[in-house]
Amino acid sequence: MTDYRPPADMPYVHGRSDRESMRLGDQAATLEDLLHHDTRYPPGSTVLEAGCGVGAQSVILARNSPEALITSIDISPDSVGRARDRAAREGYTNISFRTGDVYHLPFAPGAFDHVFVCFLLEHLPDPVRALEGLLRVLRPGGTITVIEGDHGSAFFYPRSDEATKAIQCLVEVQRRAGGNALIGRELWHLMNEAGARSVRVSPRMVYVDESRPALVEGFTKNTFTAMVEGVETEARALGLIDEKTWEKGISDLYRTMEPDGTFCYTFFKGTGRKTGPSRSGTPNRQLWSDAKKSACEQAGL
Repeated sequence: MTDYRPPADMPYVHGRSDRESMRLGDQAATLEDLLHHDTRYPPGSTVLEAGCGVGAQSVILARNSPEALITSIDISPDSVGRARDRAAREGYTNISFRTGDVYHLPFAPGAFDHVFVCFLLEHLPDPVRALEGLLRVLRPGGTITVIEGDHGSAFFYPRSDEATKAIQCLVEVQRRAGGNALIGRELWHLMNEAGARSVRVSPRMVYVDESRPALVEGFTKNTFTAMVEGVETEARALGLIDEKTWEKGISDLYRTMEPDGTFCYTFFKGTGRKTGPSRSGTPNRQLWSDAKKSACEQAGL
């Protein structure tokens, strides 16, 4: 089977620059315990990660489940190349990468024991359709895990109308690109509508003040504020905000990082299952064997 070649113009509101790649790495490292501490896959199980991007979350999955075999896909060949290089640099051989469109998955029905999705649905015009496709390639009884943020959950001190307007620019730019930056609050309904069962959603709040300097740097500055700053050109071009308001808004977001400032944001993590009889936990052995061979070849082993 050859790799699917996705359309080159598939929108990604944050862009695919080196700076964005660095931001994604900072985000993954900062949020690893909060988002991933309760995701572990058993030895021999096969896992599909959809929308892997540059592999920032992928290497965490590989590290936390070293005996699972992870197949990670993304629509961008450039991102897949960066993800493959990242995994090779860090020495992970239980993960392989390929290009693929979440709406047209190049896998047989029931091919995977587990599916993992992180920060993908927010960029899609039809998230339910994507989830339906992911459930199709999940075996009966298998699990699906979905993590999304919600920019409407950002609260901070000192309060600033300009900072709120700057954040709203990101929400609007993403909406016009076909995405939904407020999708976290909808996760339970989306997963159920797609056909997942036993769905449970847990909020994961990041709270930041001066007693947590790693989060001030890693989340408020390098993850969230950097993400807002990244849409300045689009927001200004669309006439969503004037220069003075934008500059004051960004300045006020940085103001929340000072000793008397605070910042909080909520992610949502949903888990569910595909209905139907399970195979008593038996993994997809042939896929495991083929994918492990592919991962080793990519690592030059």
